[in-house]
Amino acid sequence: MAAAMDWLPWSLLLFSLMCDTGAFYVPGVAPINFHQNDPVEIKAVKLTSSRTQLPYEYYSLPFCQPSKITYKAENLGEVLRGDRIVNTPFQVLMNSEKKCEVLCGQSNKPVTLTVEQSRLVAERISEDYYVHLIADNLPVATRLELYSNRDGDDKKKEKDVQFEHGYRLGFTDVNKIYLHNHLSFILYYHREDLEEDREHTYRVVRFEVIPQSVRLEDLKADEKSSCTLPEGTNSSPQEIDPTKENQLYFTYSVHWEESDIKWASRWDTYLTMSDVQIHWFSIINSVVVVFFLSGILSMIIIRTLRKDIANYNKEDDIELPPRSPGRASLSGPLLQEDTMEESGWKLVHGDVFRPPQYPMILSSLLGSGIQLFCMILIVISNRSPWCGTPPFPHRVFGGFSAGRLYRTLKGHRWKKGAFCTATLYPGVVFGICFILNCFIWGKHSSGAVPFPTMVALLCMWFGISLPLVYLGYYFGFRKQPYDNPVRTNQIPRQIPEQRWYMNRFVGILMAGILPFGAMFIELFFIFSAIWENQFYYLFGFLFLVFIILVVSCSQISIVMVYFQLCAEDYRWWWRNFLVSGGSAFYVLVYAIFYFVNKLDIVEFIPSLLYFGYTALMVLSFWLLTGTIGFYAAYMFVRKIYAAVKID
Repeated sequence: MAAAMDWLPWSLLLFSLMCDTGAFYVPGVAPINFHQNDPVEIKAVKLTSSRTQLPYEYYSLPFCQPSKITYKAENLGEVLRGDRIVNTPFQVLMNSEKKCEVLCGQSNKPVTLTVEQSRLVAERISEDYYVHLIADNLPVATRLELYSNRDGDDKKKEKDVQFEHGYRLGFTDVNKIYLHNHLSFILYYHREDLEEDREHTYRVVRFEVIPQSVRLEDLKADEKSSCTLPEGTNSSPQEIDPTKENQLYFTYSVHWEESDIKWASRWDTYLTMSDVQIHWFSIINSVVVVFFLSGILSMIIIRTLRKDIANYNKEDDIELPPRSPGRASLSGPLLQEDTMEESGWKLVHGDVFRPPQYPMILSSLLGSGIQLFCMILIVISNRSPWCGTPPFPHRVFGGFSAGRLYRTLKGHRWKKGAFCTATLYPGVVFGICFILNCFIWGKHSSGAVPFPTMVALLCMWFGISLPLVYLGYYFGFRKQPYDNPVRTNQIPRQIPEQRWYMNRFVGILMAGILPFGAMFIELFFIFSAIWENQFYYLFGFLFLVFIILVVSCSQISIVMVYFQLCAEDYRWWWRNFLVSGGSAFYVLVYAIFYFVNKLDIVEFIPSLLYFGYTALMVLSFWLLTGTIGFYAAYMFVRKIYAAVKID
């Protein structure tokens, strides 16, 4: 998953509304068969930079243009990602070589960049912009060859091949700016096996590029638009001086190679990660954390909780005989000790299921968390950045769970609760997105969501999402509420003074560290894919980490609610929801650390976008983990109070 961050907030909004949109090309698109010399269209997608996080469309720079510019009809996912797929003047034929060809201009009339254009190109190069092209829906990639044994013999060096998404627009050297004006395309094809006496067909299985910077004086072009590249290292790069006009040629070459890779496996080259061992280390580390937490939880459950339940039930089984004046106790001190006043979590049995404050908001947030859980589970299991299933089950189920919980909490205004569920979380996301989108508009970036698309999102929100939530909420509210094992007293009991470690913020710090420790290594790769424009497709690892996260959040939530009830504090509803999402606080801290140490963002608007998007990520992660922990704690509380005998 290689993603520019401009689409993230709108994707969160789309997640909260529905899930039926494709975002970009992934394995599964129907193959295209080419014959010899069939045209293979090269399209441009956008320009991206990890320094600015602002994508721009291809022709925002003075590249060579075809006689007629045609933009591809984009789906909603492509629009949200800032893609503006457009045709280019590159002429590529299947299995046909081109040594060097001038893209635009003539041999005696090179392309002239004005001062304004030169300044813009120089600015984009200094901001480390990459150009993204596609051929047969395959993104262009730059091959990077890394050698692990640097100090050893050259023959013993192990070459590690990685691929960089897109190619660099140019480079800087000694305060001078140079443009990559020559592209060497290397396309790989797979020859399909056919019956005899039939023409062979070919399928594109890889698309690479080697960008070069060649000075105008070193390029020799003829009248047929052919050119000759200088040999060896005799040429100088094409400098772009932002203070004056610049003349240059845009040229390209095409080379075809046959490959054994089949079409169904053509994405493996792009998506193969070289650091699989680190991922396995992350998984093992997470499993150790979970087992450690499981050991603590088992000790509490087996040694402490069972002992509590046995003692409570033993006290209830003892019946005190009536005592006459002057008569001694039957069992003396032993009976007095057994009939002492209740203490611990059983003492609050008459208040533990007392509805909390703001039950409508709590149930609405939990309903949104349920939907996020379903969305993420389906996305990871389908191995796609967007799920391809209908939106009906997710929104209906989110509304259903919120409606049933709201009725359990003695709520009565189900219509208002359904509206709150459908608008609270999506409304916050939409508001932040709109504010950030205004800043992106001001930069004339293709990442700015067009106004018609925003209207379409609003129509989806109120035309599809809202009715589905109302439908699910209606049936959830009509269903029998959750059966609590004990009755709630009419008069709430007084809560004793709590110790310092029962403070809510301390609980967040304690509860969040272990789930975050189980996933922080994988979080680094996710951040790299999001912010540094890298590929991420290890959904198998991500699925395992997600399962570990669910287990660890559930376990730590149970431990925290047990400690709270033992302290005779029955106000666990909101506290458990907040504390269970404590790992989101550490995600925020890690995001700040990543911004300071890993990224080279210095301007105001890119920094604002980073922290705005990070706030949405943290909010969504808090809803997810808080919901997981809440329902785990709720089942635990119902279970333990059902196991004791209460009059």
